[in-house]
Amino acid sequence: MSVRDRFVNSREPKKAEVIYDSANQELPFIVELKELWRYRDLLVQLIKRNIKTRYKRSVLGIFWTMLNPLMMMLILTFVFSEVFRFSTKHYAAYALAGLSLWNFFSQTTSGAMSELIWGGNLIRRIYIPRAIFAFTALGTGLINLLLSLIPLFLIMLITGVPLRPTILILPIPIILTAMFALGVALYLSRVAAFFADVLEMYQIFLAAWMYLTPIIYPKDIIPGRLRWLFNLNPMYHLMEVYRAPLYVGWLAGPKTTLAAAVAAILTLVFGWWSFSRKADEIAYRI
Repeated sequence: MSVRDRFVNSREPKKAEVIYDSANQELPFIVELKELWRYRDLLVQLIKRNIKTRYKRSVLGIFWTMLNPLMMMLILTFVFSEVFRFSTKHYAAYALAGLSLWNFFSQTTSGAMSELIWGGNLIRRIYIPRAIFAFTALGTGLINLLLSLIPLFLIMLITGVPLRPTILILPIPIILTAMFALGVALYLSRVAAFFADVLEMYQIFLAAWMYLTPIIYPKDIIPGRLRWLFNLNPMYHLMEVYRAPLYVGWLAGPKTTLAAAVAAILTLVFGWWSFSRKADEIAYRI
């Protein structure tokens, strides 16, 4: 090799040696959680925007969050107590308890898809965690759920349902339902990014799902031959875990609680994994 060749080669940049250190690799969901924490101020602002926008021109404003389930409860109480003659004790409290949890689930899962589609332009312009829209829907749903507990407690007191100490464990079923709802929301958001019609299709499915869950009717009327079908419904178990300490004053059975917890954890893991796999493609699909 000539002196000139050695001089030229010495000026060429050397390739950096890449060393793979598995200890520094973090799980995708850990990375996403850290990103969400970094963007927590944006998350709070998006939740505030949801609340303000929904009731912007309304006279009663956020009070509709409490009035909507209350009015629905009054209609159901008349229909099922007076027309169909259900013998469910304190039916008003029973129905309102079920509606409060179901509305939280349906608002979170439907809202996550709408939020993601709405945020399409924002995603294409700046970087933000893709999962922030599902968490926005979850946060909005949680606020609405907490507000709906106010008329629920009032109805319980009016109809003679005591507020027992078991009400203190209410955060547990709420957290389990939030985990389940978030898992479903993340999965549906991923699908909606590639197939927008799923938002309308889901509304039909959601209506059927509601009637297949003992929300407005007592579980005692379910025929024995169909019990196995209801046992496959995660919301059936979550509803029992939520309603038992609130309405009847005792804890749900261990099998029901275990089924609810397993369904919540598995759904969250699957939903997050499914969403994370396609998160980078979402900006190009919306």
